[in-house]
Amino acid sequence: MNAKLKWVSLSGLLLIAMNCSAFDLRQSLKDKLNTDVPQINPKLVEAVNVVKEARGPDEEEEIAIGRQISGNLLGAAPLVKDAKLQKYVNQVGEWVASQSERPDLPWHFGVIQSEDVNAFAAPGGYVFVTLGLYRLLQNEADLAGVLGHEIGHVIRKHHLKILQQSQLVDAGGKLLSRQVGGDDKIQNLIGNGAEIVARGLDKDAEFEADRIGVVLATRAGYDAYGLPGVLQQIGHFAKDDGSIALLFKTHPLPDDRLDKLDSAMEDRFDRIKGQTLEKRFYRVKK
Repeated sequence: MNAKLKWVSLSGLLLIAMNCSAFDLRQSLKDKLNTDVPQINPKLVEAVNVVKEARGPDEEEEIAIGRQISGNLLGAAPLVKDAKLQKYVNQVGEWVASQSERPDLPWHFGVIQSEDVNAFAAPGGYVFVTLGLYRLLQNEADLAGVLGHEIGHVIRKHHLKILQQSQLVDAGGKLLSRQVGGDDKIQNLIGNGAEIVARGLDKDAEFEADRIGVVLATRAGYDAYGLPGVLQQIGHFAKDDGSIALLFKTHPLPDDRLDKLDSAMEDRFDRIKGQTLEKRFYRVKK
């Protein structure tokens, strides 16, 4: 990439800003069970199930799974008690998500109370940034790039695929449609959201999310180099710094990610004059 990218940086990652208690998952499951189903030709049912197994859980199931995982994470690290901050991050996140191929998902964004430098995403449109990472950001373009990376994980269903591969959610979405038994049953099947995050994704998924993050932020009118800029900052952390340990464990090293972005971006974005919006960026009080 040109010299500009060499002096900029990124960070991408992974999850929501909502009160999970407002969602009655148990009632939702009961409603599914109590729905009258007309008699259908068994062969037709079998054919439909084959198609469903190929495509995975439907959107409703995907959202419910993400909501449960997000609730688990919020139980360990609650949202920062700053309503203006949460509103601001949601506004930026929803605008960036509107540039994606899944703008109609019920997107939720939030900043969680953790000094670690990280971000998380869960299926269905749930995205979290840690307070530690947020404090590293210099402007709104940085935030848009980080959120764009997480949005990339959601639209490509990276974490949902991990769940399916782990057989926590089967390919036909049976978690909600057949293996019902209340919140506890679903909790046991999904496990703790933090455990899913800690496993990390493969390098290709992270590189793909980086590329998507740059594209979405640019489409939204931001400086394309926000995400690479955050990566460069993260690359300056010492390898034994505790605040960055989980990020380094679950992601490729920042230099490797920058190299991949360099090859993907080349000089294509140099002619695009995006905005950083530093003055509009919401500063967290210390």
